[in-house]
Amino acid sequence: MEGRLGSFLWKISVALYLIANGVLGLISSPNGDFSIIFGYIFGKNSGVLVIIASVIALVAGIAILLEMLNVQISFLDTLILIIAIIWAVYIIVEIVYMIKNRDDFWLSLQRLAVHIMVLSSLLIASKKF
Repeated sequence: MEGRLGSFLWKISVALYLIANGVLGLISSPNGDFSIIFGYIFGKNSGVLVIIASVIALVAGIAILLEMLNVQISFLDTLILIIAIIWAVYIIVEIVYMIKNRDDFWLSLQRLAVHIMVLSSLLIASKKF
């Protein structure tokens, strides 16, 4: 593990976030981000997509932790990029939702800001951007 404390903590937080969302999706928790993301887009027919995204997130989170221990993983960038694309699509859906339902603007803006932070962290972690 090399680098600064901020970089170290950032990698840990991204890895734990992905692992937690992966596990929440696999145990079919309605509180997991993938359940929420795909629920907004596809409704109740999103179970298979939640499971696929959850497995990818879980593997990516574990891979980030392993990479911090200097274990090289060739497909890590691809996994993180897939999760980043899912997040980008969700952000677009969330913006459309904000425009349609203006009654809870500040709460929606808060959620949007959090999801943009997650997306930017994923893009930085992917090393492709």
